[in-house]
Amino acid sequence: MTTELAKTFDPAAIEQRWYQHWEEQGLFRPERPDAQPFTIVNPPPNVTGSLHIGHALDNTLQDIVIRYERLRGKDALWVVGTDHAGIATQMVVERQLEEKQDKRTNYTREEFVEKVWDWKRESGGTITTQLRRLGCSMDWSREQFTMDPHFSEAVLKVFVDLYNDGLIYRDKRLVNWDPKLKTAISDLEVETQDIKGSFWHFKYPLEDGVTLSDGRDYIEVATTRPETMLADMAVAVHPDDERYASVVGKHVVLPITGRKVPIVADEHADPELGSGAVKITPGHDFNDFDVGKRAGFAPADMLNMLDAEANVCQTADGLVPDEFLGLHRFKRDGMDGARELVIQRLKEQGYLIPHITKTKKGEEVELDAEPRTIATPFGDRGGVVIEPWLTDQWYVDAAKLAVAPMEAVRNGDIEIIPQSWEKTFFHWMENIQPWCISRQLWWGHRIPAWFDESGNVFVAMSEEEAQAKAGEGVTLKRDEDVLDTWFSSGLWPFATLGWPDENAPLYQKHYPNDLLISGFDILFFWDARMAMQGMHLTGQAPWKRLYLHGLVRAADGSKMSKSKGNVVDPLGLIDQYGADALRFFMAAMESQGRDIKMDDERVKGYRNFATKLWNAARFCQTNGITASATMEAPAATSAVNRWIIGEVAGTLTKLDAAMADLRFDAAANIIYHFTWDTFCDWYIELIKGNFDEETKAVAGWVLDQILVMLHPFMPFVTEELWNAQGDRANYPLITAKWPEFAAGVDADAKSEVEWLTGLTSAVRAAKNELGIPPGQKLEAYCEAPSPLAADAIARNSAAIERLARISAIHTTHPPEGPAMQIGAGSDTLAIPLEGLIDIDAEKARLTKALEVSAKEAKSLEGRLGNANFVERAKPEAVEKAKADHAHHSAEVERLTAALERLG
Repeated sequence: MTTELAKTFDPAAIEQRWYQHWEEQGLFRPERPDAQPFTIVNPPPNVTGSLHIGHALDNTLQDIVIRYERLRGKDALWVVGTDHAGIATQMVVERQLEEKQDKRTNYTREEFVEKVWDWKRESGGTITTQLRRLGCSMDWSREQFTMDPHFSEAVLKVFVDLYNDGLIYRDKRLVNWDPKLKTAISDLEVETQDIKGSFWHFKYPLEDGVTLSDGRDYIEVATTRPETMLADMAVAVHPDDERYASVVGKHVVLPITGRKVPIVADEHADPELGSGAVKITPGHDFNDFDVGKRAGFAPADMLNMLDAEANVCQTADGLVPDEFLGLHRFKRDGMDGARELVIQRLKEQGYLIPHITKTKKGEEVELDAEPRTIATPFGDRGGVVIEPWLTDQWYVDAAKLAVAPMEAVRNGDIEIIPQSWEKTFFHWMENIQPWCISRQLWWGHRIPAWFDESGNVFVAMSEEEAQAKAGEGVTLKRDEDVLDTWFSSGLWPFATLGWPDENAPLYQKHYPNDLLISGFDILFFWDARMAMQGMHLTGQAPWKRLYLHGLVRAADGSKMSKSKGNVVDPLGLIDQYGADALRFFMAAMESQGRDIKMDDERVKGYRNFATKLWNAARFCQTNGITASATMEAPAATSAVNRWIIGEVAGTLTKLDAAMADLRFDAAANIIYHFTWDTFCDWYIELIKGNFDEETKAVAGWVLDQILVMLHPFMPFVTEELWNAQGDRANYPLITAKWPEFAAGVDADAKSEVEWLTGLTSAVRAAKNELGIPPGQKLEAYCEAPSPLAADAIARNSAAIERLARISAIHTTHPPEGPAMQIGAGSDTLAIPLEGLIDIDAEKARLTKALEVSAKEAKSLEGRLGNANFVERAKPEAVEKAKADHAHHSAEVERLTAALERLG
């Protein structure tokens, strides 16, 4: 029996009910032991996270694919879980302690970690609840966490194995150091901001009376970070810079510390930039670190002038004056820092070269430094300026691990979509740096390494195993650090399936995964590292295809950020328009290689699309059209029914092709236009008043095919309508069968219906152009109609009168007088206008409007053809000009056609 549908579509009334039903019935992974597997894993969101618009895009695309493959009968597994997110989670719990005037260090490590687990158990499920609201059909029965015991065991094994393979090692290198959190952080956790700063110029005196070719006894250097001169180790000049050829290999004497440092030749120095000489501080700048190594400085000998909190400490040579020790690098709490004191002392000693500038009145003014806008790295969580800091950390030899994934992409074992990302992938992998995997935190996978009192390291799965390696009586202390969360999440495609037990059933069946869908922004942080670890540890690429989507941007194309106030809350959109509308928007806008511009009106438009489908289903119910009894197309004799069956077949073919190519926008638009235009606007209108048993059977079957094809995109409304259409013996749509039938296009039926719809569209357009009321009935003349037209007119007179509002089509010569010409197929119909409109007045109106639009179109064409306008105007102004030009060009065509209709 059918279930009577409510008059209005209300997403909130059905979403929670259906999601609960699917999950409780185990329908996200129905038992299909013999079916072909299909596997994807979700990028595990931070356990601290909440659903943002990027999650909505990423997970919608994954759900579309997994629902599609499930409908195709596969054993579709979508692995779900969350990441322990070391820094983010530790910060959440530390903030809670601060609110109680408490802090982490008041507890033992074990006590604090237990508090984090308490928080996770109570509050760590926010985002998983929100993913359910989006409609994500994940296998929640197997939800995992990167700190689960089995996963943690896999992480430790990987560390030990990579260490034993010589691929993990300990080294002294520069890292992104967050002085507030006191830990190394990854590049992804660094946020570059443009801030107002300064560019200072200093004199570094040459030693022992040495001079440059121009007689100067100093080298001029410039820097945005003058405080780091306390740890300078060289001055670099370009090897081909003749100004400094005579002093390469000699020394300068650093002001303040009095240390002598060499002048080295290195291509890092740009002769065209400033003086062409660069101060080199290997312990506090990534470029300088490389220059220092090329100059022969060992990392162990490089100077570090800051402690973990970015306060000045004594360098290895002990020459930093006492007045600097303990100062923060910057001004803080109203007190000058090391930067201000360095500048003051250099100015006092005559080493500061002032910057000369002019006021608006043309007067020269002397400043201590040149004002500059400086791109400055900040920690995205700590919120302070990142310090490149020289410290001992654990590293992965990423260069060796990168070889296999590159080969996999080259030979097709991994397909990157869009292919345009391959160039970026190879560029990064070919220039990959050692991967710092240690973090100075308490929450996370603790590094399985123990040190004896002499600094010897013993890496093992357990302390007992490490002790056995060290020998009896040797005192061991475990490394305090934890692993970078990207290290553990890099095991996600296989550790979630039971690895390292290679006989685990899920691992045997579902690894490698079929597809990874990921934002391009984590191509290197997560995707590449999964490929590196997966190929080394399992011998296989972790997935066959890697699909990279763009970012969701604000409506004006800018990046969303809290500081700009342009962040869009997907849950708010779901509350307003329903999950189906948001999902369809994401799919329809996801064009390979492009970002998505947020547009609330389009989301609203897709809510209207769901309403249109709802109303069509209600119409079918009202007229006795119910669920189809078969997946095969019913037998049909009428042209309109034969036509719609062929249209379903054509739509299915195009939809399958789009899904195979992961063309989400194309797939969404294919099913959208078939549903709205072909089915709702034409087929339903064509069958009105003729509900014989054949038509009911065909209409019910077509609606069923729409619901199945649309289900991956709009699961809630389609499941509701599927079940409301009749008893399907507990056969829910989520596990229905994807259409697969032999029906093809019936050429005769297609020609006849397209003649009818073409006639109707042409008449409606002509009425609109000439200001004739839409409901006005007209008579038409088609002298010597084609055989197609004659048959269509004879068989469809009622439909022609109802849809085109043509009461009769005569096959005689039209009467004398003004008439408009209408094309339908190869036929031309004349519709007399005598008495309907004032022909002369209408011609005058159309001519005036045509002149206005033609003038505007020509003006806009000239503006858009002007390179200065296109290149210099604001992007929104250029876009508006393009849109206006398109509008007026279309008006010129429309008005010209209308005048031609009037003869």
